[in-house]
Amino acid sequence: MLQTKIFLSSPHMSGREQKYIEEAFDLNWIAPLGNNVDQFEYELANYNTIAGASVLTSGTAAIHLALRLTEVTSADKVFCSSLTFVATANPILYQGAEPVFIDSEPETWNMSPFALQRAFNDAEANGELPKAVIVVNLYGQSAKMDEILEICDQYGVPVIEDAAESLGSEFKGQKSGTFGTFGVYSFNGNKIITTSGGGALVSNDLEALGKSRFLATQARDKALHYQHSTVGYNYRMSNIVAGIGRAQLEVLDERVKQRREVFKRYYDAFKEQIGFAFMPEMEGTKSNRWLTALTVDPEKVGVSHLDIIEALAEEYIDARPIWKPLHLQPLFTNNTYYPIEKGYSFSDELYKYGLCLPSGSNMTNEQQDKVIKTIKKCIN
Repeated sequence: MLQTKIFLSSPHMSGREQKYIEEAFDLNWIAPLGNNVDQFEYELANYNTIAGASVLTSGTAAIHLALRLTEVTSADKVFCSSLTFVATANPILYQGAEPVFIDSEPETWNMSPFALQRAFNDAEANGELPKAVIVVNLYGQSAKMDEILEICDQYGVPVIEDAAESLGSEFKGQKSGTFGTFGVYSFNGNKIITTSGGGALVSNDLEALGKSRFLATQARDKALHYQHSTVGYNYRMSNIVAGIGRAQLEVLDERVKQRREVFKRYYDAFKEQIGFAFMPEMEGTKSNRWLTALTVDPEKVGVSHLDIIEALAEEYIDARPIWKPLHLQPLFTNNTYYPIEKGYSFSDELYKYGLCLPSGSNMTNEQQDKVIKTIKKCIN
């Protein structure tokens, strides 16, 4: 008998998606225009208590447009979290700019304000302030946005908040993704809610969001004929996909609750395990716990995180290492990196020992029990 695979984070449909998809077909609004697009933007902005949203084909597209709107060019540098997926930094390269990577810190696993300040000190001394700072909220946990914004505001540098993994999370009562000049969400198939593929740019600058929609529809000028005065992109979300997003957004708070329950079951099972350290949730924040992440000390546990991943794979269970920091990627070999301390990189340590466990909101208790049992068998 074939075993059913337990995925890291599979899509979880609400059952309401078809209603909005049928509405798009009934009205014959299939293209990147229509009621679902308009309503999804309104509902997303309303949920996050922010002025507006622009829904797009991906979170990567949203970061790219945010860089365009902050006028990043090939002459510029952009400070960027190192511990993240490559999609955070690729748009910097699209603009021909130079990424400068910033280490994480222990309380959030996200951008270290201390390392960021050191980077700004050097940039100011060299007369080369960055054009923007991209801050990532890893695995659903917010970075120290108050401290990071205070530093960036001191130099007049805009912040782009990559909240691709943290939709529904909060930092001191404010929704993740709403702190910077621009915020970015992803609706990829593995995210806490999905549109199959898609993303959004959010901001309190409605004029900038209007420009983002213009750029996302090939930057077509207002003219009867097809006229273009600047480079544009095919980044607009379709009306059908937006319908899926509307139904998913309706159950977002429920999905956050379910993911947090998944985390708690893992935590309760392993909180006494010497050598296991779960990703912290800083006081005053609420993580959506998109993925349950932890580090495994092989000297204390007796096995490594890779041993656990292998043992889970043998039982058709999907698990992954923590993101490989971008400053360690071959693509960015020659880029500048600011560790939390000279000679010590916290991101490197997380990558060396870090593990992400299956965390889908649609996991059954039986499936999670199987994951826990397999890990315990491996370490014992």
